Amino acid sequence: MVNEPTSIEIMGKEKVSAVLSGPDQLGDSNKTGVIIAHGAANNMNNSLIVAVADSLAAAGYTTLRYNFPYKEKGKKSPDAEPTLIRTWQGAVTHLLNNERFPVDRVVAAGKSMGGRIASQMVAADQMAVDALIFLGYPLHAPGRTDKLRDSHLYEIRKRMLFFAGTRDPLCNIEKLQEVLQRMPGLSDLEIVKGGNHSFKLPKSSSRPAELVYQQIVKKCLQWLDQFTNASPKI
Repeated sequence: MVNEPTSIEIMGKEKVSAVLSGPDQLGDSNKTGVIIAHGAANNMNNSLIVAVADSLAAAGYTTLRYNFPYKEKGKKSPDAEPTLIRTWQGAVTHLLNNERFPVDRVVAAGKSMGGRIASQMVAADQMAVDALIFLGYPLHAPGRTDKLRDSHLYEIRKRMLFFAGTRDPLCNIEKLQEVLQRMPGLSDLEIVKGGNHSFKLPKSSSRPAELVYQQIVKKCLQWLDQFTNASPKI
């Protein structure tokens, strides 16, 4: 697996750090790229994001993880949505134009905020990708299951894979399952027992974080392989 530091240009105004990854042998690449955006409280070096990006790259998928501008500047508060959107668009352009690991399919993945912004963009035709992966979707504010962030999800006609922890205060499992049942497109759900919003387990659990990451990567690979190997487009 190869990791190459790079930078993503945002509307010709600024650049953010990124890491492009792929298999050791170029011939092992399957032409599918997965972009992974971080959540509000972390960055592209979050352990979950790195584990997923590196494992998918080792399996033949080109991956791109990057920082949003506010993290690049060392700030805590997320950028305004227009900036988050432009950064996502810059990441897609960068991946499609990269010459190191050429791709012809793009899967948008995101941790919490990163995934939510991607889903809103796809629903509004602001970003052309072939599928979506959510590493913890923020379905609602803590304790506010009466106000769901779900309306735009019903506009998406792409394949979607959701990961959710049973202790996630931002995503009630039953509410998420109800949302998925109402979706018009193909969706799948992988539940991490005992996981919180970042899939961390209780201190009383004897299961190490590495095994949780392995569960997530295994499901990603199974889900991606179902259609990337079957046709030239997702």
